[in-house]
Amino acid sequence: QVQLVESGGGLVQAGASLRLSCAASGRAFSSYAMGWFRQAPGKEDDFVASITVSGAYTYYADSVKGRFTISRDNPKNTVYLQMNSLKPEDTAVYFCAAGPAASRVRAPYRYWGQGTQVTVSS
Repeated sequence: QVQLVESGGGLVQAGASLRLSCAASGRAFSSYAMGWFRQAPGKEDDFVASITVSGAYTYYADSVKGRFTISRDNPKNTVYLQMNSLKPEDTAVYFCAAGPAASRVRAPYRYWGQGTQVTVSS
C-alpha cells in the first residue's frame, strides 16, 4: 500500500515557475514508477509526465516538453514536477500516481494522490 500526498500548487502569473512535490508513505516507493496527470475543469485528465523506478527514463506530454521536469528522490520517498514558463492552459488539478510502469495512461497506476490545484493567470 502506498499513500501519496501532493503539495506545492498555487496561483501564479503566466511565465512563473512552480515545483510540485508528491510524498509517498510506505516502504515500496522505490519499486514503483511514478506519473503526474492533470485535470482541467470540464475536461478529462491528461498525462503530464512519468518517471521509471530508477529515474533513468522520463516521459513527457508534448504540451509540457521543455518546460516541465519530473524527478524523484527515492531515499526521501518523493517525486517532483518542476514547472517553468507556466501558461494559463496549464491550469488544472495535478495528481501524482504510482504504478508498475511509467505509463502515459491511467490504467497501470495503482495509487493516486488527492491532487493539488495549479492556477495560472494571464
